Amino acid sequence: MDDRMVTTGLVGLDTILGGLRMGDNVVWRVDDLDDYRDLVVPFAAAARADGRRVVYLRFGRHAPLLDPGEAAVVVHDLDAYRGFESFTVRLHTILADEGPGVFYVFDCLSDLLDAWATDAMIAHFFLVTCPYLYDLDTVAYFALLRPSHSTATMSRIRSTTQVLVEVHRCDDELYVHPVKVEGRSSLTMFLPHQRTGEVFVPLTSSVDATTLFTRLHSLQRGPGGSRLDHWDLLFIRAGVLAASSPTDDRRPAMVEQLARVLIGREDRMLALARQHFDLDDLVAVRSRLIGTGFIGGKAVGMLLARKILANQPQERWEEVLEPHDSWYVGSDLFYSYIVTNGWWRLFMEQRTADGYFTAGERLRRNLLDGAFPPEVTEAFQEMLEHFGQYPIIVRSSSLQEDGFGSAFAGKYDSVFLVSQGTPEQRLAQFVDAVRGVYASAMSGEALAYRRARGLDGQEEQMALLVQRVSGSFHGPYFLPTLAGVGVSYNTFVWDRRLDPHAGMLRLVLGLGTRAVDRVSDDYPRVVALDHPLLVAHAGQDDAARFSQHLVDVLNLTCNAAQSVPVETLAEQVPDLPWRLLAEEDHAAAARQAALGRRAEPPPQILTFSELLGATAFPTIMRRMLATLERAYDYPVDVEFTADLSAGGRIRVNLVQCRPLQTRGIRSGRVQIPAETPADHTLFRASGNFMGGSIVAPLRRVIYVDPQGYTRLREADRHEVARLIGRLTRLGRDREAMPTALLGPGRWGTSSPGMGVPVRFAELRNVAVLGEIAFSAGGLMPELSFGSHFFQDLVESEIFYVALFPEREGTVLNLALLQELPNQLPALLPQDAGLAHVVRVVDLTAGDELLLQADILSQQVLCHRPIR
Repeated sequence: MDDRMVTTGLVGLDTILGGLRMGDNVVWRVDDLDDYRDLVVPFAAAARADGRRVVYLRFGRHAPLLDPGEAAVVVHDLDAYRGFESFTVRLHTILADEGPGVFYVFDCLSDLLDAWATDAMIAHFFLVTCPYLYDLDTVAYFALLRPSHSTATMSRIRSTTQVLVEVHRCDDELYVHPVKVEGRSSLTMFLPHQRTGEVFVPLTSSVDATTLFTRLHSLQRGPGGSRLDHWDLLFIRAGVLAASSPTDDRRPAMVEQLARVLIGREDRMLALARQHFDLDDLVAVRSRLIGTGFIGGKAVGMLLARKILANQPQERWEEVLEPHDSWYVGSDLFYSYIVTNGWWRLFMEQRTADGYFTAGERLRRNLLDGAFPPEVTEAFQEMLEHFGQYPIIVRSSSLQEDGFGSAFAGKYDSVFLVSQGTPEQRLAQFVDAVRGVYASAMSGEALAYRRARGLDGQEEQMALLVQRVSGSFHGPYFLPTLAGVGVSYNTFVWDRRLDPHAGMLRLVLGLGTRAVDRVSDDYPRVVALDHPLLVAHAGQDDAARFSQHLVDVLNLTCNAAQSVPVETLAEQVPDLPWRLLAEEDHAAAARQAALGRRAEPPPQILTFSELLGATAFPTIMRRMLATLERAYDYPVDVEFTADLSAGGRIRVNLVQCRPLQTRGIRSGRVQIPAETPADHTLFRASGNFMGGSIVAPLRRVIYVDPQGYTRLREADRHEVARLIGRLTRLGRDREAMPTALLGPGRWGTSSPGMGVPVRFAELRNVAVLGEIAFSAGGLMPELSFGSHFFQDLVESEIFYVALFPEREGTVLNLALLQELPNQLPALLPQDAGLAHVVRVVDLTAGDELLLQADILSQQVLCHRPIR
């Protein structure tokens, strides 16, 4: 034997196989783990005697294969229940640390089915692990229990491993039957061999072989002679049980089992699932699931909210809720896509500290250009045939998304598909959409968010929720009448009459993108559900300015999403219920008349006044939000669409529900001083803040001067945004240097003409964010409660305030900042040229500014207390 040949520890077995080779992965398919143990023990003993390092990977529920107390064996414990990714990352770290030439014994891979629920993931584990072991020049033993795995899984394992041996026990006799031995052969190698002591005798007689295999053929097999996947068998059993008596005492255990493979691992969401879903609900999910694995947080939230409402028949929600026919793409398909396209090692690199962003960007680009196996694209095609030419939306639904503590609002992509074109074209568009959502899991913004939230070390699979877009065909357009965001607790009450527990909406005409995204050129209608006609802007004269001017629709002719001016839509789609949505803009009509023009139809302002004042819509939404909050025992945040029939019937489509990320909900009362010296007051206002009742010191103020900012060229305005990022990342955290950032218009806008276009990552270390109205420059704050931008503020615990200096009762004393030296040139000398626009004021310990806000009185004050 040369130096690459090693022994199995059994002379007779070495004779059959021609010995083992360095690099061999050896898979034993057994009926009983005792038979695998009988092969493992002599292999490990011979390796140790030969001076080899033996490592035992322990993860199974079965008894140990090797004595864990034996000093010559290194044991690594792994937890498969943390998920495929975590398990595989941990294993590959061990393999890298152990290095080449090591001998490995793995617990029985079949035990992974309890943790991962599907054969497919075991096959993927083998596909990514065995080549790595081969490259490390190791020898590794694996076992599979024969009745446990599908034909497809065995085919993938057979094609990957170097050695595959069937081990049978029949009438107390042991038989080994090599079916693959790479690079070796003999006249009898691939015959079954009967073991007698240390001797393995081939069955050279056809009579003996036929007798043996006839006895063995009694193993259970699925339809067509193929063993079904563990996942399919589980749901077959669940379907049979669902058709049995509702009082069958086996049902709760099956609900628990299905919830753990479909819903996720987060305890609070699992508890809600157990409480509200029944067996029929979970079996129904499987009927619309492509692939295997979890359906993800967004899908769970949508289904859970609908079920909570349906479980209250006295409320008659079936008369209000629009039915859904959503489909789901299971989270396992995300890993399958990475594995089958050969990117797993890049994925492993992305999971390291050094490769987190750099390898993530390479992987993001790869994800945009991979291929799916034929059986997956066929399932996609079947789903698209169900939806036909109705528009659909492909939405992210990751494991971590929409849970308690992390909303991931706007971090992952959702893609509208208008669904025009041939079936082949629509399939290609859908596959591109799936790739795009997958790629968004590796975007820089998503990775930064996960790291900032301490989630970068946790498993994050991307499932998908595919929904029919709610709405109707209107000429060349498809759109819902209404869409928006609703929250059950309104932490942004701008008037003392408002009850935070009544909830609020951000309401738009058309697609809901303008309600969830903080667009640079529009304002959704902010609705306090206890006073729905109360407006948050300065007065009725501002109604036109602070309204929605563009409507997002799906253009059937262009086969794309499009933004259409309200007046254009009113002209082209007169069948919308405009009386409930809009009112005539008399001021604009008068201006046009003065110019000798007459508009038909007259200019419209989207106020939604008749809808909010003369229909049951606000009551329906308030009742829905309150019901969901009670069930969650936590404030909730929903996305919805709504349509109004000619007869006035309102149908609401609840498309998303998640725990509302909130701050300050249960804060106590803060006593705000009634008067403070003018020269000690930076600002005072009533309402228009988010962040609850707080008392917080401020050591630094970064201020962007509105007049100086508006005089800048557009490129220089972008440079101001980057400068803000450099200032907030100077190395001191929020606790050491609590900072207020004040500037004109909207922070985070995409349009420099509406405010400073910072990225949210450039705001993370800020304690207070203030938006100042500068009417001369057209820079106005936007009450962004309910938007993705708001979710980022709340999750980052940034206090927000909008200041309107021209409004009665608002005090803004910028002279207080002018009295103190500008620290910008000292902090960032290379940016001193922007000191006329950006001012940085530092305050010494004991002389800080104090921010005080009281949510009950709706007062906010920032001042230098007299000490």
